[in-house]
Amino acid sequence: MLQTLPQHLQIAKVLHSELEKVEVIFSRQLESELPFVNELTAHVERYRGKMLRPTLLLLTAMAVEGDPCDGSSISARHRTIATVLEMIHMATLVHDDVLDEADFRRRGATVSSLRGNEMAVMLGDYLISNAFHLCSTEGESSLNELIGSVTNMVCEGELLQLSNRDNFDLDTRTYYEILERKTAVLVGACCRLGAVISNAPDAVVDAADRFGCGLGVAFQIQDDLLDLMEDRDTVGKSTGRDLDTGKLTLPVLLYLKKASLEERAEMLRILESRENAAMRRVLVDSGAVAAAYARAEDLVSQAKEELAAFPDSSARHLLQALADAVVTRRS
Repeated sequence: MLQTLPQHLQIAKVLHSELEKVEVIFSRQLESELPFVNELTAHVERYRGKMLRPTLLLLTAMAVEGDPCDGSSISARHRTIATVLEMIHMATLVHDDVLDEADFRRRGATVSSLRGNEMAVMLGDYLISNAFHLCSTEGESSLNELIGSVTNMVCEGELLQLSNRDNFDLDTRTYYEILERKTAVLVGACCRLGAVISNAPDAVVDAADRFGCGLGVAFQIQDDLLDLMEDRDTVGKSTGRDLDTGKLTLPVLLYLKKASLEERAEMLRILESRENAAMRRVLVDSGAVAAAYARAEDLVSQAKEELAAFPDSSARHLLQALADAVVTRRS
């Protein structure tokens, strides 16, 4: 996602430098005495692409201080916690590939497809274990408590989604609750912790959290749209998995809400028979895809309003640009 940012800006150079430091911490933390474990962690490091979560934490930290946003406001603690959150995110990706039976991510084979589900599950656990071990080195119990609470909610979100597979009566309220728990809460925590570690006032911390949560829901809606509309080579990971695994996403829910009895019956037949092409055609022609995309845009607009709590600065402008990129990305 950083590719969308203006590279000539000094803050973009600072951000790239800080993310490289996060990558070093990530690699060092996962080092094992066992060569086979190192092979697996080297493979999962390839999953790192957008690095959205550490980017948000670091940018929020700079936005708290305002210009010149030269990186002087970034501390070792910011980098450590950014790494912790990225590890947790990586763990969810490894586990998601097991749940979704996906064989392709970041334009390469998933751990589960290469080594099997058992190995992938344990690798995800290893990432989470290392994340909390690294967090504990900061000696700040409040950080562990907050991140632990967030991780609990992510798991609850996944469980809620699993419990609603092939639930053709799923309502939008439950759909949004799934998104808020499985995706948005972690994105919100990145922004919140960037502000907390920078000793921002409570009002700014809360605004940062709301910004991140809104962005997280929009991000997941866009992810669902990419799964529906794009091919594997464009997105860089397996697509069509939502329908194949019985997950109803926003375009389907919006369509069913307005469908006649006859239209609903036909859509349920399409869903049950896993006809991706037919479903895509109906959702596009009915305007449900456009409506879902518009909802994601609205969420981004609302999220950006929260940035008014920060001083005007290049970091705040980059957060705005990053928010816009969430709904224009193709991968």
